[in-house]
Amino acid sequence: MNPVIEVQNLTKRYRDTLAVDDVSFTIEKDVIYGLLGRNGAGKTTVMSMLTAQNFATSGQISVFGEHPYENARVLRRMCFVRESQKYPDDALPKHAFGAARLFFPNWDQGFAERLIDELQLPQKKTIKKLSRGQLSAVGVIIGLASRAEITFFDEPYLGLDAVARQIFYDRLIEDYTEHPRTVILSSHLIDEVSNLLERVLVIDRGRIVMDEETDAVRDRAANIVGDSAAVDAFVAGREVIHRESLGRVSSVTVLGALTAADRQRLAETGLDAAPVSLQQLIVRTTQHAAESAAAPIDEGALR
Repeated sequence: MNPVIEVQNLTKRYRDTLAVDDVSFTIEKDVIYGLLGRNGAGKTTVMSMLTAQNFATSGQISVFGEHPYENARVLRRMCFVRESQKYPDDALPKHAFGAARLFFPNWDQGFAERLIDELQLPQKKTIKKLSRGQLSAVGVIIGLASRAEITFFDEPYLGLDAVARQIFYDRLIEDYTEHPRTVILSSHLIDEVSNLLERVLVIDRGRIVMDEETDAVRDRAANIVGDSAAVDAFVAGREVIHRESLGRVSSVTVLGALTAADRQRLAETGLDAAPVSLQQLIVRTTQHAAESAAAPIDEGALR
């Protein structure tokens, strides 16, 4: 293990709102992470604290072995591309790129110019007059061309059309292969980015509910489909995270890899097992966590 970020018991509270709730995790060197979760789950707040743009209520953050706040040695090695980035009213894209070139020691001007051309970014409009997608393109170009040792992308695709998003994904992988670094990517388009991710961190209601390698996550659950009675018999004793029924047919999502014996039993009972996409698994996991949190307490079980 070679961690570049270490977080212990990190908490952020805004008056009566607990945005981040006692989370601990590590971020390894030269790995592409997905920081995933629903709107308001705490993703942006976590990234803001890691990049010293927000203060923690409590807990410890170490980046490259140092505290990041007011630490130029650390901050010059990180790039945070966020959806709400502000620029001066009269700034042109070239001004944003010029500032980035001065700040980031690994900046690649040739790569930036290639991305400007591929993403068809107008250079003579002020940034405040750019469309939502064009503004996102400015952030994507800075995030990629900076080649910072740690790069955070917070919903970088907003407003980008499908072609522009694919250009971003392709250039990210190409440049990451040639110039490895740590990338933390927050996105709602989970299935679209799933092939980019080597590890996923899922945050829900301010808590980390999943921290695993992507390959391991893909084998973590299955959808069992068929006659409701047969499905219920098969899933008995397993952890069920979602259930849907239509007439006598049920589809149940269960956690746990299926064994050879499980698959033989499925075949014998006429049931189908369908894989669960990364997006489905995260949706079902966060729904299950929310339902469990809302379930009434069995006081008898506490005695």
